[in-house]
Amino acid sequence: MSKILVIDDEREICESIKMILEYEDYQFDSSTDSIEGLEKIGSGDFDVVLLDIQMPNLNGFEVLNKIKEKNLELNVIMISAFSSLENAVKATKLGAFDFIEKPIDREKLLLSIRNALNQIKLLKENKELKKSVSASDVIIGNSSSIKNVLEIISIVSQTDVRVLITGENGTGKELVAREIHKRSTRNPEKFVEVNCAAIPNELIESELFGHEKGSFTGAVQQRIGKFELADKGTLFLDEIGDMSLQAQAKVLRAIEDSRIERVGGNKKINVDVRILTATNKNLKEEIEKGNFREDLYHRLNVIPIYVPPLRERIDDIPLLVDYFTKDICSKYKIQPVNFKPQVIKMLQSMEWRGNVRELRNIIERIIIMVPKKDIEENDITSLIFPQKTSVDDILNINNSFQDFKEKAEKVFILKQLEANGWNISKTAELLDIQRSHLYAKMKKYNIENKGKE
Repeated sequence: MSKILVIDDEREICESIKMILEYEDYQFDSSTDSIEGLEKIGSGDFDVVLLDIQMPNLNGFEVLNKIKEKNLELNVIMISAFSSLENAVKATKLGAFDFIEKPIDREKLLLSIRNALNQIKLLKENKELKKSVSASDVIIGNSSSIKNVLEIISIVSQTDVRVLITGENGTGKELVAREIHKRSTRNPEKFVEVNCAAIPNELIESELFGHEKGSFTGAVQQRIGKFELADKGTLFLDEIGDMSLQAQAKVLRAIEDSRIERVGGNKKINVDVRILTATNKNLKEEIEKGNFREDLYHRLNVIPIYVPPLRERIDDIPLLVDYFTKDICSKYKIQPVNFKPQVIKMLQSMEWRGNVRELRNIIERIIIMVPKKDIEENDITSLIFPQKTSVDDILNINNSFQDFKEKAEKVFILKQLEANGWNISKTAELLDIQRSHLYAKMKKYNIENKGKE
């Protein structure tokens, strides 16, 4: 129930507002003294304060100033019999949510309170969302390799230098990019991410630079690209090694000129963007193959950051398990669980081709599927090493021919993804299909991308 406090030296006003608010099921409190009202604000958990302007001791504007100094999550609605544009403007400048004249109109009062409560609710939800996002965007580890990564992040965050982040799928390259942005002066602005491998080559330029209406079939309206969206902020180009040569040329020109041009447009648009990139490919090898521009590589690789695979930092696994356990239990409102030492040792002995992402997926699977406070080794073996789909499963007599084809295709794709460490580009190349086609198949068969950053 929402709590509302009225501070007004006229007892009759307090009583009349009380009747209105209690009828609407609001929790109500009041004070006829401004100093006492401030004390109540300090000790209570109010959502909205109705505050008179003309009062002895401290007037309403002075009280409003003190409320704002405390940075409390509540809205203040000023009320006064002395209605004037000057008072309304002053109240707004000092941070009041609204200004209501006396005598108070019931409907206007209730509307203003509802709007004030809605805004507070949104602010609180946004704050909680930021907390949860911030909590999940944490680089965990005490190993020397992770400490080295964090040290480089600390240095490069204070500049706009371009950074190329390398490492296997699932190691946390996106986390590194987000951490750089979070610590930089661009933090108040947007962090815009583009997964270059997930976008078909014919659409990547439109995604990055936008397009004008009618510039190609299907361009029914103007579109703003990621470079413009990230203006004054950070643009993270993930899986940059999968970008087409044509798009690479345009990215290089955008870096050199700090200007872009929408597809089908003829106007140069200035952009102020910090570019971070990541790849699981060896770009020097891609340059030799003719798949990546050497001039762009040198532009992007000003500061390299290598994110080590999990098998090179197994001492961090206990910390990661503890962190993931707390986060997952909180997410699903599950009582905290404890992983026995033999389970941790078992986890440390595994190969972890999917790296940190795979570890988190398995911890989440165990917590959901094993309803025990203390998790032991024999509780999780079947969850970590699930039985593979057998030929008999595929050849089930009840299958239609279409069912058989789909089951076989799903098993084949899963096997190829696992064999290639969930490297989407490599798997698609070996299967001789487009990356976008492989992504579509994975979506169709509900195959989770365990290699996703």
